[in-house]
Amino acid sequence: MRFKVDDYFAELGALPLRSLATDGAGHELPMAALFESLVDLLRVLRDGGGKLMIVGNGGSATIASHMAEDFSKNGGVPTLAFNDGAMLSALANDEGYEQVFARQIEFFGAAGDLLIAISSSGNSANIVNAVAAARDRGCGVLTMSGFGPDNQLRRLGDFNIYVPSGEYGFVEVVHLALVHALLDIFMGWSRQEGLWSRPEAEKGAA
Repeated sequence: MRFKVDDYFAELGALPLRSLATDGAGHELPMAALFESLVDLLRVLRDGGGKLMIVGNGGSATIASHMAEDFSKNGGVPTLAFNDGAMLSALANDEGYEQVFARQIEFFGAAGDLLIAISSSGNSANIVNAVAAARDRGCGVLTMSGFGPDNQLRRLGDFNIYVPSGEYGFVEVVHLALVHALLDIFMGWSRQEGLWSRPEAEKGAA
């Protein structure tokens, strides 16, 4: 049994560095370059230039809620996750589950906002529709997907992160780790500083 556990965590540990970043034209980007661009966007949002929105289903919905709290509270970036039960059930009942996030983005999205759209398969209709709604509102889009490399979502963002795994657990954990890394680096994490140098966090708390 031990070798199975060791193999599991060896695979999980390798996946963040094997994940692929692309731009809106499908050209591959170094992950560091992607993060640099996203950190610049987050600074604009934090300083009053809009808000961050995060959507996902199931396990990805928990990532959305978790990171909406952390970006807002710790990063000073206004962030929404559209997971209110009453709203979801009303929209699903009236307009179909495929529209539950798109409609909320129509209600609250504005030009200059940034959407993080998360789907392990990359083919969830409500996440794909959320991206379309964000585009209509003039929002930027970061997609996060896994499973098949030709999934729909991977082609739709200004920036796209693809986790090359077909295992839900691996894809979801790596998505969470990558979004957490984005927040931590935005807040000033630096290995060279030992643990933390947090100028962004201090600005957000001012």
